Formats: sequence, C-alpha cells, structure tokens
Amino acid sequence: MQGSLANTHSQSMVPGVSPDIYGEGDFRRIASLIHAETGIVLSDRKKMLAYSRIAPLVRRSGLTSFKAFLDTLDGNPAAMTEVIAALTTNHTYFHREPHHFEHFEGVVRPDLLARAQAGEEVRIWSAGCSTGEEIWTLMMVLLGPDRAAGAKLARTRLIALASDISVNALAGARAANYPASALDALPEALRRAWCHTVSGPGEPRLEIDPTVQAMVRFRALNLMGEWPMTRPFDVIFCRNVMIYFDIATKERLVERFAHQLAPGGYLYIGHSERVSGPATALLEPVGPTIYRRKGHA
Repeated sequence: MQGSLANTHSQSMVPGVSPDIYGEGDFRRIASLIHAETGIVLSDRKKMLAYSRIAPLVRRSGLTSFKAFLDTLDGNPAAMTEVIAALTTNHTYFHREPHHFEHFEGVVRPDLLARAQAGEEVRIWSAGCSTGEEIWTLMMVLLGPDRAAGAKLARTRLIALASDISVNALAGARAANYPASALDALPEALRRAWCHTVSGPGEPRLEIDPTVQAMVRFRALNLMGEWPMTRPFDVIFCRNVMIYFDIATKERLVERFAHQLAPGGYLYIGHSERVSGPATALLEPVGPTIYRRKGHA
C-alpha cells in the first residue's frame, strides 16, 4: 500500500502513501462512520492513527485502497465491528485513579455490603470496561482482603455488569489473565487474596480468582445504542470514555447514566471529565469526578 513519494508527497496525509490509497476523503468518511456508530470524535490530528489502525484491515481484505474497503462496510456489521475495535482505545490499568476506589471502599462499600448481606440485590456497572482492569479492581475492593468473608459475599445477590464496544477488549477482560507487573498498583492485600500465579514461559502472569470472575457478566454494548438493562444500578463507573465524545454526546450519555442510577447511587467518571447539561438536575458532586443521584435510596 505504499505510494510514490515523488508524485504524492505534497498531497499525502501519510508520508509515502498515495492519496489514491488513503486521502482526505477517506479520513472524513472514517471519522463520520465512527462518530455515527460510537459517538467518538476523530480530530484532524488522528489522521495518522486512523491510517495505522485501519491499514491492516485493508491489506487483509485484498483491496488496494481505503475507499474500496470502506465501500464494503455498508451492510456488513462484522466488518464494521472490526473497524470499531481497531479505532477504539483500550489503554487502562489496575487501580487507576485510586481516589475513586478509596471513596468506593470507605463511603459506598459499607452500605452495599449491608444490603447484600440482608438479601437485597446490589447492581454495579463498569461501562467501557476495556480489557477488564477496572472491573476486576472494583470487585476485589468490594470483596476485601479477607478471602472467607469475600467468598461469602460473592454468594449474595451481587450483580456486576462490564460492557465495552470492542469485542477484542472484552476477550482480554474475560481471560482475566495479566502480566504480574500490571497488578503492581493494586494493594498487596487484595492481590494476595484474589490473584493466582499462572505457570508458563516468559514474564510471570497472574489470573483473577474464579470466585471474582464468576461475579461479573461481560456484554458487548455500544453506549450510543439501546441499553437492554431495565433495572437501575447502585454504582456506575464510566471513566475516560467520554473524552472522545463531543459535548452534546457527553451530555446525553451522562443524562442516561443518571436515569440508570437508583436514587442515592453513584457515578464515577474520568479525571478530565465533567457533568454538564440536563444531568446536573439529577446528580450532585460528592468528590472529585464522583457524583451521587439525587433522592433517597
């Protein structure tokens, strides 16, 4: 897919690639498709990224230009899913933004435990769970460092949903198997209680305990589409997802989250994200990027 530098350098968006292979119109088309499907905004700075992520799909298709490949996406949901998976960012890590987990442990967890032990249903949602580091951290914090007490809690009516638009990311989350170094930020007591060494060549790896794994249900879900969940959640984590959306999309999504929360429920968002628009009438800030649904539980 390399073009001629001599003929196309002044017009190329990507050095060495002919605009007949990947040009401005192709990028605009990709940006429009991804925004319509996911709400993600691809700025002009993402032209190289779009090329690098989609080019392998174009090569694999046997076609010789982005235009020809993009023409095949209409009416081809499997191919569109691959494009979305290629373009969505899955960078995350265990115990990210620790103040959220500290708030959850100190303020939210005691009430959730009391309710679960009383036989009530407790519902948690990691929206945009990526490769699973967030939901596994959250569940380990919920269960606590005492394995016996945590195992007893795991048998209650505690329901955890983890969703993402990327099927590739979800596959990694379901595997629940990570390089040991990836869990360095996790509190040692939780790591000892709920992670096990996996034998094999190469870098040491840790697997999330089956007790924790059994508590989580993974689902492929586009946050811009219909949500099949009908009952409200007590806690929703959606962090560092909305940074890719325009303001109108962010405001619509946060309002939907607010309506999906039970009164008194908590919404955790990313460190650079804010609640604005209609959701401000439903949510009150209770900490840095932490919001509580108004009303009584």
